[in-house]
Amino acid sequence: MAQHIRYGIIGCGMMGQEHMRNIALLPDASVAAFFEPDAEMAARALAIAPAAKSVESLEALLAEPELDCLLIVSPNFRHVEQMTAILEARPLPLLVEKPLFTDPADAVRLATFRDAYPAPVWVAMEYRYMPVISEFLNRAEAATGGIKQLSIREHRFPFLEKVGDWNRFNRYTGGTFVEKCCHFFDLMRLTLGAEPVRVMASAAQAVNHLDEAYGGETPDIIDSGYVIVDFDSGARAMLELCMFAEGSAYQEELSAVGPVGKVEAFVPGPGRFWPAHLGAAPVAKLVESPRAPQGPVVHEIPVDPTLLDAGDHNGSTFYQHQKFVDLVRGAAAAPEVSLADGWAAVAMGLAAQESARTGQAVDPRRWM
Repeated sequence: MAQHIRYGIIGCGMMGQEHMRNIALLPDASVAAFFEPDAEMAARALAIAPAAKSVESLEALLAEPELDCLLIVSPNFRHVEQMTAILEARPLPLLVEKPLFTDPADAVRLATFRDAYPAPVWVAMEYRYMPVISEFLNRAEAATGGIKQLSIREHRFPFLEKVGDWNRFNRYTGGTFVEKCCHFFDLMRLTLGAEPVRVMASAAQAVNHLDEAYGGETPDIIDSGYVIVDFDSGARAMLELCMFAEGSAYQEELSAVGPVGKVEAFVPGPGRFWPAHLGAAPVAKLVESPRAPQGPVVHEIPVDPTLLDAGDHNGSTFYQHQKFVDLVRGAAAAPEVSLADGWAAVAMGLAAQESARTGQAVDPRRWM
């Protein structure tokens, strides 16, 4: 029988609850305790994991004896301080949500953490584990003959409401290209097997949140833009983001092109947002388009309905936890998404934020 893995969770808002629902689907894993300061979110978390213990502080969570690993799902700007506290008090195997950090000034503390932490650290990059994107990654090299151009388009709904509305301001999120788009920058590095050397971006807050005010402040987060990234392999990648396009059939579309063909992935958005009057929600699909013989081949990549119901990320949160639990049990040698991976994705986001602000090309390696 496999070792039963007991999680301690820091933060049980919307994404934390998605993690809890997916942990509940794993055999031989459960949430033993959690820290969530908001009473409403804590009550929702207990409804998902009624056997879990709700504690009053991070310190109390780290003092719980029956823990095998920790999961950080707190607001972005709290990650580094909480990682530091864990290092000092209870350095268990750690899964930390993206983005790893938000402020370039945190890099020194993060480097100290990296050099001293004795247990494995996995950065949560759910998009890697969406079944259609996993298939895209598996087929990309053969389908393209070596990728020369990669594009990622996300057309989606605006930022949702969060506790305390922290996701409305750059100082808490790191900026939209850090908060939301680090997923896509991670996919760029992973797909191309290369490192970024130059980032160019054009972006704006064009539509969303302009009529909102919090403590007299209007939100300052980008809702649309383009990012072009040059890689040391000579390949190029582009991100197109629009956060007022929830009428789209597919939320994410990936395209990789090389000398022998093209492969594309089409990812539906969360099923709970699909209009009921339109019938069944779209199914994820992969399309291979060779140059010779010409003619696209379409593969539907369905996701287990139970996993779709457990979250908003096409089953990926479940598959990520499967692999993380293997790591905690010692069945895997190292995290699939390392601290360095999470760091690089944030560096690319910071470079995109700066490029959009200044109109200049930016080298992301200054933060890596």
